[in-house]
Amino acid sequence: AKKVVAKPAAKKVVAKPAAKKVVAKPAAKKVVAKPAGLKKFNSYTPKKNESYMSRSQLKHFIKILNEWKLELSNDIDRTVSHMQEEITAYADPNDRASQESDMALELRNRDRERKLIKKINVTLLNIENDEYGYCKLCGEEIGLNRLIARPTATLCIDCKTLDEIREKQIAK
Repeated sequence: AKKVVAKPAAKKVVAKPAAKKVVAKPAAKKVVAKPAGLKKFNSYTPKKNESYMSRSQLKHFIKILNEWKLELSNDIDRTVSHMQEEITAYADPNDRASQESDMALELRNRDRERKLIKKINVTLLNIENDEYGYCKLCGEEIGLNRLIARPTATLCIDCKTLDEIREKQIAK
């Protein structure tokens, strides 16, 4: 009698699906914000016996305001073109959320800059009407140092301080 020996079963060869190629997604470009901080303006040193808000002082502030307005306008234009170029439909919800968050932040900043441009225009009108440099509440001089720090200031330091104290009291 012949001995029957069982052969090991042959393994079935199953074709594996081809591995998907891993393609790196372009990372969402972050909008680079300007370094935080206040804008530095050129200082003005008054000449001896120069009256407050003289012609040369007004020219200095007109130059500062117009340059600032031009810079803000260029930033707004750059943002609009950047946003039009960078519209990308990301498949990953996290990438989409990051992009939307960046766009929202950028739009909020541009809205603030747009409001600042309006304030600069009002300040330029005040210069034309000889109302620049004097407090809207008390009529006193705002002061060159304050105007150099904030050319769009409409209140003297005392009235502004009182205004901020009132705001804090109302907020509580």
